[in-house]
Amino acid sequence: MAFTGLFVPLITPLTATGDLAGDALEALSHAVLTDGATGLVALGTTGEPATLTTGERRRVLDICKSVCKDRNAPLIVGAGSNSTAQSTEALAELGAGDEVSAALVVVPYYTRPSEDGVVEHFRRLAAASPVPLIIYNIPYRTGRTLSAETLLRLAELPNVAGFKHAVGGIDADTIEFMTRLPDDVSVLAGDDLYAGPMLALGASGGILASAHLATRRYADLIAAWQQGAVTRARELGRQLTPLTQALFAEPNPVITKAVLAAEGRIPTGDVRLPLLPAAPNSTATALEQLADLEVVAASK
Repeated sequence: MAFTGLFVPLITPLTATGDLAGDALEALSHAVLTDGATGLVALGTTGEPATLTTGERRRVLDICKSVCKDRNAPLIVGAGSNSTAQSTEALAELGAGDEVSAALVVVPYYTRPSEDGVVEHFRRLAAASPVPLIIYNIPYRTGRTLSAETLLRLAELPNVAGFKHAVGGIDADTIEFMTRLPDDVSVLAGDDLYAGPMLALGASGGILASAHLATRRYADLIAAWQQGAVTRARELGRQLTPLTQALFAEPNPVITKAVLAAEGRIPTGDVRLPLLPAAPNSTATALEQLADLEVVAASK
């Protein structure tokens, strides 16, 4: 299937006692879909999966599966690591069927394999996976930069449906990759700040953490670029940029969780170590930007 539109990489809400707030996760999932998101991403980096227990990860996945089934929405699930063997096992656990639309699998991190090693890693995962793969290319987290040629080799692999592309800007390899991208492969913008430029280059949508807030506006941004409404798309991009910058002033998702808690949408803004809660001034700035955005929306 083609992956287009807005996908929200869900945070994991916690209670005051540090437990998973399942009811809040379910409500938040329904809310972003109602407000214009195409689908959900469960257990992505924004959801802090590395600090969740096996049982918590299973519960998050069950909740998201249930919501997406109820809403007939696609579900992308974060899976895999820098171990090919363990990634193969994680993908197998997703199972076949129609509950999971794709697995979001990061480029192997820390060990910094060669680009040929990266291709072979994904060749084996794609061959073994019961669901299509979306390759998560984020070199400033993985330490492994990929050339346009390597990205295009990956795009040709059977069972690779697309990419989450988050390279921290618009570089020459990104432009070449987007220019030569096969028609049957989706690219989802993964850097919230550069979503507009990526959409202008032909990205089919975005996985945007900022879209927990002002979800409709981010969905409209993607739709405007897809429809060729360039003036509207640029206007929306300018309006959303201050909010995105405010939400990423500290490590994701600490400010987003603090704002959601301030709005009463989740029980607390708590995160798990090594992340620390958002500073009060960072939360206040994000709330101000969100309020300003709502004033602009009301005046239209």
